[in-house]
Amino acid sequence: MKGAAFAAPFFIGFLFVFVVPVGYAVYESLFTERSSGLGIGGQEKVFVGFDNFSRGLSDGDFWAGVSRVLAFACVQIPVMLALALTMALLLDSIATRTAHRYRLAFLIPYMIPGIVAALMWMYLYSPRLGPLTDVLDAVGIDANFYSSNMLWISMGNLLTWHGVGYNMLIIYGALRAVPREIFDAARVDGASELRIALSIKVPFVRGALVLTGMLSIIGMLQIFNEPLLFRQVAPETVTKSYTPIMLIYYQAFDSNDYGYAAALSVILAVIVGAISFLFYKLTNRPHS
Repeated sequence: MKGAAFAAPFFIGFLFVFVVPVGYAVYESLFTERSSGLGIGGQEKVFVGFDNFSRGLSDGDFWAGVSRVLAFACVQIPVMLALALTMALLLDSIATRTAHRYRLAFLIPYMIPGIVAALMWMYLYSPRLGPLTDVLDAVGIDANFYSSNMLWISMGNLLTWHGVGYNMLIIYGALRAVPREIFDAARVDGASELRIALSIKVPFVRGALVLTGMLSIIGMLQIFNEPLLFRQVAPETVTKSYTPIMLIYYQAFDSNDYGYAAALSVILAVIVGAISFLFYKLTNRPHS
């Protein structure tokens, strides 16, 4: 009984924050709004069963958005995790007191709210107000950060800058848990610091890399703030269906098709769960 009482706050929170919203989304996905009578009687809620799911599964815009985000994730996430791993390895190789200062500096971008970070980088990218365009023009590089060719690079830089510190902290925590005696023994045997990093430290933080990779995939498939803001400056490139979450948002609050938006949300949740599970199974295999 004491254990159940101790865990009760978590289960209550889990019920109201996760189970109830998911259940309500599934319920809403079974209905749609239709005009009653000759269209002068307002809207009525009609049960349509799984019609919204059938529509979502055959929606080309939705799947194009999912494919677009997955292709972006295959580039951005490895780059971000490679930088986070490199930063963690460098921190682990210096004195603890010095590492504390650098760790705090690396975490500052993550402390900035995502929407504020996006607005800040949009200012830096601005060809009229930001300094980056002028700096690149000075060295002979003509770059338009809002063009269709550069847009994903601009967002990738923003997301990497904002998230690398958080992932570095997880990996660095895993590194600090490795017994220091293992490194001392390797040094006695003549191993270089690079050899120690590649052959000892990296294998020890494999679990942390899997965790950060899975969290990054989940977050990437739900990307919303950054493309929504970029849509204000590049509406011809960032369409309403640019990412799956944007399509769901506009279906719900622009087209007022809540049932279809709920169905797309459930489909996206299943996709995120399936991809995360597959990634975990493929990357978290025991060492042979």
